[in-house]
Amino acid sequence: MQVDFYHLTRQPLDRVLPQIAEKVLAAGDRLLIVVEDEAERVRLDRHLWTYTAGSFMPHAQVGTGGDTAQPVLLAPDINAANGARNVALADGKWRDGALDFDRAFHFFDEERIADARAAWRLVKDRDGVEPRYWKQNDTGRWEQVA
Repeated sequence: MQVDFYHLTRQPLDRVLPQIAEKVLAAGDRLLIVVEDEAERVRLDRHLWTYTAGSFMPHAQVGTGGDTAQPVLLAPDINAANGARNVALADGKWRDGALDFDRAFHFFDEERIADARAAWRLVKDRDGVEPRYWKQNDTGRWEQVA
């Protein structure tokens, strides 16, 4: 399994998360987005409808009906009611349950960098886990640093 650590230094989560979700969907896969805070989930839910002009990201919040049919599902914890094999930890908090997926995306900013480093140390030597660290360069492009 692969864990991608995304250090948000130049672009906010609102710009990066939809791009990752689009790539997951384009590959024919499903995504679980985990955000513990309800107000932040509501905000992200609204954002996924309007992040670009003409955008359409099929998604819902867990418990609002049709969870199993949703390509993208927002939830407060790691419970992939939509059968997702990809998980995005979008609130900066690492959860060990992410290792049960095929791929995990861990987004964090400067406020959560110490937590992200602890998560990196936790997963880097685990069998079957390939961690990758991504950071934006001066032009805003993502580069794999580790």
